[in-house]
Amino acid sequence: MRRRPGISGLQTAAAARDQYRSLGENVAKIRTDLMKEQLATFRNQLEEFARKHKNDIKKSPAFRAQFHSMCAKCGVDPLASNKGFWAELLGIGDFYYELGVQIVDICLATRPHNGGLLDLEELRGLLAKRRRASREPITEDDCLRAVSKLKSLGGGFEVFTVGRRKLVRSVPTELNRDHNLILELAQVHGYVTVQEVENELTWKAGRALDALENLMREGLAMVDDGHPDGKRRYWFPCVGSAATGTEAAESVLSSPN
Repeated sequence: MRRRPGISGLQTAAAARDQYRSLGENVAKIRTDLMKEQLATFRNQLEEFARKHKNDIKKSPAFRAQFHSMCAKCGVDPLASNKGFWAELLGIGDFYYELGVQIVDICLATRPHNGGLLDLEELRGLLAKRRRASREPITEDDCLRAVSKLKSLGGGFEVFTVGRRKLVRSVPTELNRDHNLILELAQVHGYVTVQEVENELTWKAGRALDALENLMREGLAMVDDGHPDGKRRYWFPCVGSAATGTEAAESVLSSPN
């Protein structure tokens, strides 16, 4: 017959469990404190690195991208605020806030021509022209970081990928998968027809027309009914060879820096 453990045995087992629990908590605390100490050390080293290479970070886009990568690994966001240590030391907070304002200006000026979708590379080119050669060179990474800060302000600012291109959206229009597939298909010629969409994407009748008409209503597509074959063409300036009109570009570039 199996004997039940006595009261003293239960007490001993409970005490042992408490000791193991206490030991586990102490080990976890020691590890956490050690990680915090290592992180603090790394942040201090990062600050020293930033002081030493301040000019390289501000003037070299490649160096600046590597610096951002280092910051991300230790939980530091130099763009979280335009005040504080990083802004005072490097001025990169002000750099990206200024860049963000210029991006908004360009997107608003070109919106009548592209419906609120602008090719990221074209945006970078317009920024470079507007800022002139005396300013720091602008890279795609700089544009992506600036737009990411604009996204938190609302208004639809976002970068998304369609096929081989990255597009900047500056309107709150939500684009679904059908829209993205049409935009990707339009990259070949700058336009699509209902029949082309149905054939290439193997869609049933009506699906292509609904998606295209929705894009037209949102201002992202322009209609051409003057072709000899009688087929309506839906043009997409945002993915065509000239994503914005000359007048829009001149308007942006002529605005004060």
